[in-house]
Amino acid sequence: MKETPLSNCEKRFLLRAIEERKRLDGRQCYDYRNLRISFGVDYGCCIVELGKTRVLGQVSCELVSPKPNRATEGILFFNLELSPMASPAFEPGRQSELLVKLNRLLERCLRNSKCVDTESLCVVAGEKVWQIRVDLHLLNHNGNIIDAASIAAIVALCHFRRPDVSVQGEEVTLYTPEERDPVPLSIHHMPICVSFAFFQQGTYLLVDPSEQEERVMDGLLVIAMNKHREICTIQSSGGIMLLKEQVLRCSKITGVKVAEITELIQKALENDQKVRKEGGKYGFAESIPNERITAFKIEQAPVNTNDVQEQAEEIIAKAFPPPEILSKPVLWAPGTAQIGEGLQNSWADFEESEMEEEDGQDESLTVEDQNIEMGDVHIEAKNQKEEAIVLSDSEEEDVVILEPEVTPKNRTNQKSENTKKKPAGKNKKKRRVC
Repeated sequence: MKETPLSNCEKRFLLRAIEERKRLDGRQCYDYRNLRISFGVDYGCCIVELGKTRVLGQVSCELVSPKPNRATEGILFFNLELSPMASPAFEPGRQSELLVKLNRLLERCLRNSKCVDTESLCVVAGEKVWQIRVDLHLLNHNGNIIDAASIAAIVALCHFRRPDVSVQGEEVTLYTPEERDPVPLSIHHMPICVSFAFFQQGTYLLVDPSEQEERVMDGLLVIAMNKHREICTIQSSGGIMLLKEQVLRCSKITGVKVAEITELIQKALENDQKVRKEGGKYGFAESIPNERITAFKIEQAPVNTNDVQEQAEEIIAKAFPPPEILSKPVLWAPGTAQIGEGLQNSWADFEESEMEEEDGQDESLTVEDQNIEMGDVHIEAKNQKEEAIVLSDSEEEDVVILEPEVTPKNRTNQKSENTKKKPAGKNKKKRRVC
């Protein structure tokens, strides 16, 4: 799924606001969004929130063989993933140009700048070294992914602790956290990326662009710097021509922003370490008492209930009375209903015709019991009315009765029963009279 482009009206609105030195979220041109850092229960897990852009960072380690050309250095690997959960513009299982560009920029910013001492990751030269893997997952996309990802990566590396090892001859012993305290990584400096968006061929400049501002910008300049004002990497995209004064101006702004962010990161790490030593709740467990699982919490607004009754009476007095005539549904027949003004339902006609047929069948069945015994017919009328019962003129009607085979004893019993029931012939005479 591709990202929905902005309409011409929206583009003109955004550009007009930028010309007037206004931003949609109320910030100034050189202001950063609110930055929040939270840590997980395990070491090396953190979530960085830059406004509504959220990135999850997780660091893991493994003992592997070193590279042939660098036998005494560890391996540092970065991987950034853009999932459709963060934005519908990202496709699953496909590396876009944006993802490749962000991964390369992170490697130049963190690995090529030698922020982590890779020689300290060596266990046995040429045989065993630590491989540090930094996985970054974009949870929500609201612009400026590279800044949030670089902050999440360096925070996760500073917070991570690797297991302690010991070497005796050729034997390498790996200790669990219960046996020995984990060892932090040796970090020389903390490079942080700061992004600048240019509009109208560099005439206007914004720091920390949002997603909507990124759609209408002409170019992007990313500067990675540490708190010592050392530039680690710089990248320009968009095909715009920048003057020397513009680049120097952006570098000065980057120095101020990086110093503020570095101080915030150090305070967050110190607070987490202090809480872990005291044995209090740390990491994501802080959100459990507040009954929230995300960083976005609606502030409770105070409600004044002193004049509620008077306000309700005023509302009722000013309100319009309801109409006297209310619409009523029309039921055409039991069990049926009709919505709107359509044709009349014909289901009731079918039901009435079926009811008439059933009544006709009940009236035609005026005889309930028919007892046929040895050629004699006995009929009893249900409703004894003055209507004549018409029978056939033939007095001698052949009646065939299928009976199972009986023994001679049964035949004698049957003859005796037939002799007892001979007076039934009188009923025939009575029916003739009728």
